[in-house]
Amino acid sequence: MLVAIELVQLLGYLFMLCLFVRAIFSWIEPYPRNRVHRLTYDVTEPVLAPVRRVIPPVGGLDISFLVVFIAVAFLIQLVGRV
Repeated sequence: MLVAIELVQLLGYLFMLCLFVRAIFSWIEPYPRNRVHRLTYDVTEPVLAPVRRVIPPVGGLDISFLVVFIAVAFLIQLVGRV
């Protein structure tokens, strides 16, 4: 059971890292065929897209990233308490 909890937490932290890297790439606009950029997009977009459909941009800012980041952080904390 402990291994499963640690695995879920590790995956959560890795997902948060992908979100963070994607946010940085959104500011600097790297070459579109950059492998790291493509990987972060492919990993995070399936989670961000449904949230983006429910929560529209606020003042031109896409807050789906923030909502998902907080949700994953909450999930990591919740799993750690079990």
